Amino acid sequence: MPALPPFPPACPAAPDPPLPPLPHRIPPFPPFCPLPGIPGGDGGAGGTGLIHDGGNGGAGGNAGVLSGNGGNGGAGGLGNYNGGNGGAGGDGSWLYGDGGDGGAGGAGGTLDGGTGGNGGSAGWLAGNGGAGGSGGFGVANGGKGGAGGDAGRLFGSGGAGGAGGDGFTNDGGAGGNGGNAGLIGSGGNGGDGGSGGLTGGSGGSGGNAELIGNGGNGGNGGTGTHINGSGGDGGRGGSLVGQAGVNGITGPPRCPA
Repeated sequence: MPALPPFPPACPAAPDPPLPPLPHRIPPFPPFCPLPGIPGGDGGAGGTGLIHDGGNGGAGGNAGVLSGNGGNGGAGGLGNYNGGNGGAGGDGSWLYGDGGDGGAGGAGGTLDGGTGGNGGSAGWLAGNGGAGGSGGFGVANGGKGGAGGDAGRLFGSGGAGGAGGDGFTNDGGAGGNGGNAGLIGSGGNGGDGGSGGLTGGSGGSGGNAELIGNGGNGGNGGTGTHINGSGGDGGRGGSLVGQAGVNGITGPPRCPA
């Protein structure tokens, strides 16, 4: 039987075409701030209103990108009618940093006290929230206290709420709520309500804890000539370790309505 002829040589493989360039789907990271630890500036105080209302305090500036604390808010000015509102505290840096404190509300000469500024929030990663500013005294009604700022997402405690201002003839101002904590940290305490010629201001609620930490205590209600203000609720304790905050106290009226 004759032998089979040899197989013809295989054709050389054609080279693979070059791959097209991949689309640039991920945008470049923004440049980091060259100087870490840049705090925000403090806000200026509001001016006095000799005829009408006091000026509002300026807000505190936000901190730099990498690290730094937010600036504090300026206080509200004294007013012949109404007191000026306090400025809000600035936020901490995106990475870590504390929020600035809110400014206090100004006193009202014939009408209402100014509202306290809210505390600034902490950095996204870690930091404590700023405290809320206290409300101003008012001949009629007291100003409300500012809320405390929230803490960083991972570490940090919430800021305390500001106390409400006293109201001479009418109602006391309500206390501000405490800020919420991060995964590890405690909630801020609620501010106490101001005293009032008629009704006391209600206390602010305590901030909540997340994983490990205690809830903030609720603020006490302010004393009223006829009706006392109600106490604020205590914040929730951490789901893993922690206790709930204590509720604020509501007292009996000082005299019959």
